[in-house]
Amino acid sequence: MSGVWVFKNGVLRLIENPANEQSSTIRRKVLLHIPTNEVITSYEALERKLMSLGWERYYDDLDLLQFHKRSSVDLISLPKEFNRFKSMHMYDIVVKNRETFKVIDM
Repeated sequence: MSGVWVFKNGVLRLIENPANEQSSTIRRKVLLHIPTNEVITSYEALERKLMSLGWERYYDDLDLLQFHKRSSVDLISLPKEFNRFKSMHMYDIVVKNRETFKVIDM
């Protein structure tokens, strides 16, 4: 028997795959701008932070938000809608800006 035991509303139950379980104990990931300790809540805020780091916006693909840094070969590609901004996109930003961003549990 493997999984996670959850006690909720007076009932103890085993959740075999906790990643698929919708529960109040599951935390969502957010992108944190380290210098200002600000949680990024919109693409407008993220774009301002990236621009200040030397990233430039590409407007070629209308389905994506893309940023490029002239001093590197790195490209950040994000979904057009912020509600589709997932942890894999956050970690991509962190890897390319290690000292400026980090992903935390909210």
